[in-house]
Amino acid sequence: MTAIAPHLSDAPLVTSRRGQFWIPGERLTTAGGTVQRGPMFVAWEAPENVTQPYPLVLVHGGGGQGTDWTGTPDGRPGWAQRFVEAGFAVYVVDRPGHGRSPYHPDVVGPMGGAFPYEAAQGLFLPAEAADAQTAWGYDREVGSAHLDQLTASMGPLPADLADSQAMDADRLARLLDRIGPAVIVTHSAGGPAGWLVADARPELVKGIAAVEPVGPAFAEIPGMGTLSWGLTSAPLNYGPPFRTAEEAQAADPESLRLPALEGKPVAVISGSASPFTGFTPDVVSFLNTAGAAAEWLNLKEYGIDGNGHGLIFESNSDETIKPVIAWIESHWPEA
Repeated sequence: MTAIAPHLSDAPLVTSRRGQFWIPGERLTTAGGTVQRGPMFVAWEAPENVTQPYPLVLVHGGGGQGTDWTGTPDGRPGWAQRFVEAGFAVYVVDRPGHGRSPYHPDVVGPMGGAFPYEAAQGLFLPAEAADAQTAWGYDREVGSAHLDQLTASMGPLPADLADSQAMDADRLARLLDRIGPAVIVTHSAGGPAGWLVADARPELVKGIAAVEPVGPAFAEIPGMGTLSWGLTSAPLNYGPPFRTAEEAQAADPESLRLPALEGKPVAVISGSASPFTGFTPDVVSFLNTAGAAAEWLNLKEYGIDGNGHGLIFESNSDETIKPVIAWIESHWPEA
């Protein structure tokens, strides 16, 4: 970490329009009065001249918050600013119960455990991948300044993963109702929110760029829950429909169609040194069987090597974003 005050550093001058608002939660009557359940905070930013036809909605991962997109552990600008510089209007959300979106267990539901340093190490910088994860570039030990910065933003998740994802999808759907068609960009455990909001608002989700999404289909995620409906814990609308998750799990995998994803462009982005890379082809295959036009953006094939699960904020984050921008622009050229 640098000793210079952040406002005195050589950070770039940014000219943009920006603001914030809330997607309210349901109003509930409690003994203490009327409260909201699970509102979602939204911060937006747009360049002086928006050149891209659709805004981006950035959805963070599990335990994180919108700041995952706005900065890096060493204080550089994050993907959100780089998207703005590329001409996109950007909406960064704090999923319900995360970051600036308030959480009270009496209203939202039981809270999972605190997010320890060791969990952050195991997910973002596992010891067994240290030699391969050359793009980490930061300190690796508990007590280091960079790991302090990474872990400080991480909070508990709702214990009920399916309910948490259902809240994400509802709030994101209402966000799209307000802003119009958009491309959804997700990371990690935010991935299910992308599939679910596309299911809820297929006409408003132009495409999805899923960075290191959780998987494979029907997997159990240690410490979080099970993807009991395929790539989500909350129900999806298959065609033909299933009454229960058990029916979906028992079905022929080749029969699992998701009408809302039919023909929809999807990119699944992974780093070469990430523990998620091993099952990424299975995620892409599941999506294509479901009807999506899904492709794997393996950063290694773009000459970008050594990235782990946190590729959106690793030391080469200005490089890892380039194939994603190129993929979006190839499907929806600049206006």
